[in-house]
Amino acid sequence: MTIAMGLMDIALIVAFASVALGQILSMVRLVLGPTPGDRILALDTMVINALGLVLVLGIHQGVQIYFEVALLIAMLGFVSTVALARFILRGDIIE
Repeated sequence: MTIAMGLMDIALIVAFASVALGQILSMVRLVLGPTPGDRILALDTMVINALGLVLVLGIHQGVQIYFEVALLIAMLGFVSTVALARFILRGDIIE
């Protein structure tokens, strides 16, 4: 095992731990958020953290399909955040 491989493993462990901690903190904000805006922002942050977890997993395993999955998660996360925000603000999604 080379030194560079050891550093890569350490970097991946730190990345997994950081993104997982961010996901847990976003879940806490989702539960405790006093306003609907806080909850929507927490959901959007959870989507971004899930995206980060998928990307780090793809780097760790060296498989490219995870990057395509990350693109799909990003698109669905954006659309769902906009739809939820419009529903909270106006009461309907499609005018």
